[in-house]
Amino acid sequence: MARKKQGATEDYSEKIAFLKRLTSAFGPSSFEDDVRALFREEVKGYADRVTTCGLGSIIAAKKGTADSPKIMVAGHMDEVGFMVRGITSNGYIKFNPIGGWWGHVVLGQKVVIRTREGKEIIGVIGAKAPHVLAPEERKKVMDVDRMFIDVGSYNDYNAPEKLGIRIGDPIVPLSEFYELGDGKMLMAKAWDDRIGVAAAIEVLKELHGKSHPNTVFAVGTVQEEVGLRGAGTSAYEVNPDVAFAIDVTIAADTPGSEDSDFAEKCGKGPSISVMDGSLLPNPRLRDLVIETAEENKIPYQLGSLTKGGTDGGRIALTRAGIPTITLSVPSRYIHSHNSIIHLDDYLNLVRLLVEVIKKLDARTVEQIRKM
Repeated sequence: MARKKQGATEDYSEKIAFLKRLTSAFGPSSFEDDVRALFREEVKGYADRVTTCGLGSIIAAKKGTADSPKIMVAGHMDEVGFMVRGITSNGYIKFNPIGGWWGHVVLGQKVVIRTREGKEIIGVIGAKAPHVLAPEERKKVMDVDRMFIDVGSYNDYNAPEKLGIRIGDPIVPLSEFYELGDGKMLMAKAWDDRIGVAAAIEVLKELHGKSHPNTVFAVGTVQEEVGLRGAGTSAYEVNPDVAFAIDVTIAADTPGSEDSDFAEKCGKGPSISVMDGSLLPNPRLRDLVIETAEENKIPYQLGSLTKGGTDGGRIALTRAGIPTITLSVPSRYIHSHNSIIHLDDYLNLVRLLVEVIKKLDARTVEQIRKM
C-alpha cells in the first residue's frame, strides 16, 4: 500500500512488511533468538561487522569517515511474555509473567507456548468463572497467579506433557498485525520494543552511502523487560561515546489520560525524553536533538515521566558513564496483547536519528561530554 508524505508519493509497503515480521516474531526475555536472526539478516550489506555480547544482544557496526566517536543506537528485542511454571493434574498450565503484566489485560487472551523441540501450542488464559466469584472478588483485579492456560485437555487427551510442554517453556501473546483506518495506525503485539529494534536497523540502512563522521553501532538488546540487562552488557562491549535508547512511550490520547493536554500523542512525532524513572539525559545531547529536529522541520514531542525506565538508564551508567538520551514512539496499550503506533512517528524518528548522527563528529561529542 502506498503512503503519501509531504506531498510526494512514497511506497512504505516493504517497511511495513518488515515491521510485521519483526512484531510477529517470537521473543520474550531470554528467548530472543528469532528476533536476533531477523536483525542479523536485515543488516547484511549495511553493517561492516556483526557480533553478539555474552548475554545475547546483537551489535552491528558501521564505520563512517572515522573510527570514533562511537555512537550507539539501541532497541530491545524482548517482549513481555510468560513462562510455564507447572502443570496441574487435570491438564491446565500455571505460568509466571516475564515482564510487567496487569491482570485485566491478561485474562481471556490467546497465547502461544513454544516447546523445546520448537513446536508451538495454542492456548487461552482462563480463570475461575465470574459467575461463581464472591461479590468482593469481582471488584478486584484478578492476580495473574490465579490464572491458567487451557490448551484443550480433556480425559487425558491433549495432556500438556504429551504435547511436549514442560516447565520453563516460554509463552507469548497470540496476536495479528493490522493496518488500521487509513493504514498509518499499526496494531500488533510487541511494539515494545520491536519498533526500537526496527529504528536501529533502519538507521544503518539510511546511512548507507551517506557520510557520517563517526562509527555507528546498531544494537538489539536482550532482557530489557526483566531489568535492562542486555543494555549494560552491550554498552560495556561497545563502550560508546554517545548513546540513544529507542523505545515506546505511553500515548496520552485515549479516554481517561490525565496528561492529555500536554503529553505525547500518536501521529504528532517522536518523543524526546527530558526525564524518566531511570534517566536524566545529558542536557547538551538533549538540546542538540531538539535543535536538529527544528532545523530539519521534523515534528517532535517532549516526554517527561517519573515512573518507568528504558535501556537508557542502564547504558548511561556503564563504565565511567555515557551521555545518553531516550527517544520514543508513542504507543497505545503497551504491555498488552495488542498495541498501536503511528507509522509517521517511526519514520520521523529514523529521520531525526540520522540527522543527529551526521552532526556527531569528535568536536561535537567532546562538547556534549564536557563537564
